[in-house]
This record gives sequence, C-alpha cells and structure tokens, in this order.
Amino acid sequence: MLKITSKQLEVTALIRERIENRLEKLSRHDLHLINPHVIITQEKQLFKIETSVGLPTGELFAQAKSENLYAAITAMGQKLEKQLNRLTHKPQAQRHGDLNIETQDDFEYDYKEENAA
Repeated sequence: MLKITSKQLEVTALIRERIENRLEKLSRHDLHLINPHVIITQEKQLFKIETSVGLPTGELFAQAKSENLYAAITAMGQKLEKQLNRLTHKPQAQRHGDLNIETQDDFEYDYKEENAA
C-alpha cells in the first residue's frame, strides 16, 4: 500500500493520483513493490519529493526538487525507473571478459598481411 506523507501541504486526490500513476510505470517490470513511501516537503519556493520503494531484490530511493510539484513527481518517477532498469537488466549486461577485444598479436598479423599485398 502506497504511503504519502507531507507536513506542509495537503495531499489532494490529484497529487495522490499523479504519484500512483508514476509508480504504476514501475510495475511494468513485473516486480512486487514493497511499502512504497513518498515524502513531500516544501522548502521556500521548491517542492522536494523523496521516495523509497522496497523490492524483493533490494530497495530503490529517489529524490527530486522543483518549483512545480508535478515536475518534481515526474522527475522522481524517472529516477526510480532508471534505477529499476539498471537492477533488472544487470544480469544481462556484458561483462569485461565477454568482450571481443583484438590483441596486439592479431593487429600485427593483419597489418603484415596488408603490407605484403
């Protein structure tokens, strides 16, 4: 269940809906979101959004600031998506040992063949 807290402003239905929509985009990855918690604070002219979301494989945390509350929510959502993409695609990432790097000997061999022609 999503928990949204704020001391300075009232969390309206529209704000809650916007945050829920952003977090729904994370569910595309077929992962169970555990205790998502969003904290909204207002510092002078800036809105600050902090979000922590538990996952079966770890935890996501994102923070965003903006003069526009909805822009901060969008930025926070994008940061969470980036982190989740990194986590879910990490096993598929190529490792250094898998790269096909030409050795110095291969290069010299090719160079000698071209000069001989």
